[in-house]
Amino acid sequence: MNSIKETHFNFPGQTSFYKGKVRDVYTIENKFLAMVVTDRISAFDVVLPEAIPFKGQVLNQIAARFLEATADIVPNWVISVPDPSVTIGRICEPFKVEMVIRGYLAGHAAREYAAGRHHVCGVALPEGLKENDILPEPIITPTTKASVGHDEDISREEILARGIVSEEDYVKLEAYTQALFKRGTEIAAKQGLILVDTKYEFGKVDGQIYLIDEIHTPDSSRYFYKEGYEERQQKGEAQKQLSKEFVRKWLIENGFQGKDGQVVPIMTEEIVNSISERYIELYEKIIGEPFVKPAEGSVLTRVETAINNALSVM
Repeated sequence: MNSIKETHFNFPGQTSFYKGKVRDVYTIENKFLAMVVTDRISAFDVVLPEAIPFKGQVLNQIAARFLEATADIVPNWVISVPDPSVTIGRICEPFKVEMVIRGYLAGHAAREYAAGRHHVCGVALPEGLKENDILPEPIITPTTKASVGHDEDISREEILARGIVSEEDYVKLEAYTQALFKRGTEIAAKQGLILVDTKYEFGKVDGQIYLIDEIHTPDSSRYFYKEGYEERQQKGEAQKQLSKEFVRKWLIENGFQGKDGQVVPIMTEEIVNSISERYIELYEKIIGEPFVKPAEGSVLTRVETAINNALSVM
């Protein structure tokens, strides 16, 4: 498959390049970012060895739709989306926390709860919950934003005590997070989905807070199918979901959780294709439109040309 595993471009005005877990980011004139959403995939903060066809396009296009659909709540970093796998936007100074919000007891929170830890990031959870139960109200469980290695849970109180974010800004981040989650929940419900949990990242330019990075994608969010949710919960069955959690579960079942000494299991062509199909399924379900695969040809040439064309008119 013609996947984007990595890029090595050199654009006019380029001042730096950063290779993230799944994104290649080009800084232009120290003013703009040209972000290529590659087909790399990470889990447990580890980049897996095989690229997933069309994954980057899925993430980039979903994020673009949701950023546009939430621009009335908080301004965002996007200037243009010149290619299905590319976003160009303004440089923001990122806050060093990720705002994770949870409406259900799932994923990491469920694993913590099952281990007897009924507080997550300083937030007390009710007794008697079972995995995938709805919470009385959405809770914010922030994490530190690690440049290298694992993000870590952190409480609101510790964020303020350590001066990671000022109280004035943090109050705004909490309000934005709740409002964005509410909007995402409403959009998902129209498509027969439940937005279970997600995360948002924010930055600042000239005193203005911006929403940055991707939102409401399968890499940053977890979705359940609404139909059959109650019945599955009552029977204690696993929920039918669209998220990256199935990748994590496959890794766990094969002895990998990102811990020292563990080896990533072999990603067969069957596994790679099944992950790709799940990403496309989420796109079509959440967007409500067929996923359009790009015309055949060199994907790297296409991406490079799109960025050059966009930069030439900026």
